[in-house]
Amino acid sequence: MKNQRDFCLLTEWVAPRVYLAGLVVLLSVAGVEARVGNSTESSFCTETKECLLFDLVCKTSDFEVRHYSSVRWVSTDVTSHLLDIAQVTGFLRLYKYINGANVDGVKIDMTAPIIVKVEEDDSFWESTVFTINFLLPSAFQGNVSEPTDSTVYFTDMPDMKVYVRDYGGLMISITDALNRKWLAKNLKKVNASYVEEFHYAVKYDSPTQILNRRNEVWYVVKGDPVCSDPDGTQNGAR
Repeated sequence: MKNQRDFCLLTEWVAPRVYLAGLVVLLSVAGVEARVGNSTESSFCTETKECLLFDLVCKTSDFEVRHYSSVRWVSTDVTSHLLDIAQVTGFLRLYKYINGANVDGVKIDMTAPIIVKVEEDDSFWESTVFTINFLLPSAFQGNVSEPTDSTVYFTDMPDMKVYVRDYGGLMISITDALNRKWLAKNLKKVNASYVEEFHYAVKYDSPTQILNRRNEVWYVVKGDPVCSDPDGTQNGAR
């Protein structure tokens, strides 16, 4: 009887804690998946079912600050002189992957945006490494088939805050360079610290969309984000 009472007491102590632990895991998973969500939750994604979602930290007259949770991407590196060429080469590799060039022959839905990690290099004559990334849909964030192309791999992008500038038209070498320099100039005006070794070139639209295109430049925030204009006006950081 004593052993039976001890067992009952142990069960009463353990069961609620197991339940709470399971609840924490479920909430954590739900939180991760929520960052890759229905495109109806974003005004930026008009051509895909799912989109990369974010929390707006603040917005100034020159840029905004966003928080992105950690998510998984399928990626490939391309060495080139021009973003234009790297985009095409990288896109074709990754498009083959999501169309079945993987161990299980699984077809994976396209998402938005496509982001390109661009190493900072102002020398026109030197080639640089561009990392092209496709966002994996929420159903594939935890478990996804391995690529058959050795140049394709997975990237777990960390939880991060970014400074953002958006622009229209085409995302090509010259427009990306002009806008990242403009963003960097405005960040320096307010003494904002950011990772200067690279930036992200971000594209939301397919080549078939002619009007109302959206592109962005991101710099990763270092330390606490600056949420003020050059005159010191605060803009609702939270």
